[in-house]
Amino acid sequence: MSDPQIQRGETPATREVIRHLEALGIPFERLEHPPVATSQAAADARGSRLAEGAKALTIKAGDSYHHLIISAAQRVDNQKLRRILGTRRIRFATAAELRDLTGCLPGAVPPFGNLFGLPVLMDDALLAEETVFFNCASHTISLRMRRADMVTATEARVVDFHLEE
Repeated sequence: MSDPQIQRGETPATREVIRHLEALGIPFERLEHPPVATSQAAADARGSRLAEGAKALTIKAGDSYHHLIISAAQRVDNQKLRRILGTRRIRFATAAELRDLTGCLPGAVPPFGNLFGLPVLMDDALLAEETVFFNCASHTISLRMRRADMVTATEARVVDFHLEE
C-alpha cells in the first residue's frame, strides 16, 4: 500500500520543471532515489552535503503567497522575512494550500515558484554553493544543477533571510 503523503515518480509539475529547464537550455542531472521526507534523508540519498540542498518553502505573508529557496542547512529568520516582505504576519502554507498552489505535497515542492505564479526569494547563503540539489515535485526524483542557473530559471530575488547561528 502506498503512503498518501509521498509523491512517487514523475508528476505533472516534474514534467513542467524539466520542460522549463530544457526550454532555457539549462543543463541538469536527474536523480531517482527511494522516497525521502527530510532534507537530511534527501542529502543522504543523493550523496550530497546538506548545505547543497535547495529547500523550497511556500509561505503566506499577509494576503499573498511567496516561494522561498533556502539551503537545507539553514533556517528562516521570520523577523528578517517580515521586514523584507513588509508584513507582520507570515505563516507556512498548509498542505491543502500547497496542493492547490503547486500540485505538490509537503517535501516534494520544487524551488520553481515562478512556474506556479509565485514570487521567488532565494536566501543569499545558498550563493556559497556552486551546485544545488532539490526535490522535483516528487519524493523520489531530484535534480542537480548549477546554483547560478537556478537563480536564472526561478527568476529569484536573492536576499538574506536565514537565521544567523
